[in-house]
Amino acid sequence: MGMMYKIVTNALKEAGLSDQYHPQDYLNFYCLGKREPPSLKGSSEANQSFDNRTLASAQKFRRFMIYVHAKGMIVDDEFVIMGSANINQRSMDGSRDTEIAMGAYQPHHTWAALKNLHPHGQVYGYRMSLWAEHLGGLEDTFKDPHSLECTKRVCEIAKQNWNQFVAQEHQELKGHLMQYPIQIGRDGNVSSIPGIESFPDVGGKILGAPTNLPDVLTT
Repeated sequence: MGMMYKIVTNALKEAGLSDQYHPQDYLNFYCLGKREPPSLKGSSEANQSFDNRTLASAQKFRRFMIYVHAKGMIVDDEFVIMGSANINQRSMDGSRDTEIAMGAYQPHHTWAALKNLHPHGQVYGYRMSLWAEHLGGLEDTFKDPHSLECTKRVCEIAKQNWNQFVAQEHQELKGHLMQYPIQIGRDGNVSSIPGIESFPDVGGKILGAPTNLPDVLTT
């Protein structure tokens, strides 16, 4: 993450745009979460005693992280990749990992075929349906995902969702997409938000932690 923000920062400096744009105008990270309304059962759950502190906290605040194992990428609203394979050379090479993935596009709905007009084929429709589900609705701004206005609007909604997710009092989320809780400086430096070093309830360091496993087992 830090490496990628440094690349964006250096590119902005080389273009003389570091004072005009922020690294997050070009690159952002998100996570998915859900917060359920208070249980109508009340009596049964309120009377349960949980030995597991994590479970007790999750039941109290009714918030849960969403894990999706599938991998997907939508490129310029004209090409889509979906599968279980990580989107990298190792997993998609076809000779190493036992993974599967597919890529698809519509020849008549590409930037080239439309002479640089925005494609509005099924890939575009798929992306918009995902955004409607995870952002809690559709806005005209979402039609141009490459625009700075769209980037800022998505980040605004994602930040609001995160704030509602971590609030002590119950607040229903507008959608599932949440801002990954980090701070990015203009120099590309990645740091944690003061007071938020771990994910609520389930724990886990937001910026990660060193491991005792040798690199050969994880690369």
